Amino acid sequence: YKIGPKLGQGGFGFVYERTRCKDGLEVSISFTYKTLPISSELMPGHPEGIPMEIGLTLMANKSPRAPEIIKILDWEDHFIMVMERPMPCMDLKSFVKLHGESLDEGMARNIMRQVTEAANVCVKRGVFHRDTKMENLLVNQDTMEVKLIDFGCGVQMKRLGYEVFSGTKAYCPPEVTVNGRYYAKPTTVWSLEILRFMMLDQTWPMISSCLQSDPQQRINL
Repeated sequence: YKIGPKLGQGGFGFVYERTRCKDGLEVSISFTYKTLPISSELMPGHPEGIPMEIGLTLMANKSPRAPEIIKILDWEDHFIMVMERPMPCMDLKSFVKLHGESLDEGMARNIMRQVTEAANVCVKRGVFHRDTKMENLLVNQDTMEVKLIDFGCGVQMKRLGYEVFSGTKAYCPPEVTVNGRYYAKPTTVWSLEILRFMMLDQTWPMISSCLQSDPQQRINL
């Protein structure tokens, strides 16, 4: 692989652009530290377990809205995950900025349909992404296909909910501070609603006044 620039870095690893030398395929390569293993029961073929981010990506990977995993390598203190990198593409935040800081309703509707589909697939497969935001959505500028990336904040879904919030503060649902506990489906819906308003260039006071603060009253995935 031909080395390209670093795309990003988080608490559990880092991602680089790469080009496969034999055919020029554009890929991204994620180096993930061997920490926070996911249960080996959920990952047949990986008896010793694999890092949570890779496990969750594999669980969601059969969806067309998640990036295709080309290869996974076990290397010393890292796992290396080679994934497709659709071209030409950019993250949704950059895409919205390119279109004058807001999208028309038709374009926003098309993107929301795909993001909701991706979120729904994750939920059905027991994956709680926890960081569905504009920076974690790739838009192919030619086809308008959208893919959800970066499962680094994700966890396996559980009925009892969660107490410690992980993700982006601006997308944090009110029940985290009100009740000290939050649940996968209502939190995902909250994130999707914020995403929808942000694409249409609404200010935060407008967003917060329009969203349903009671998680029991939100629409279901």
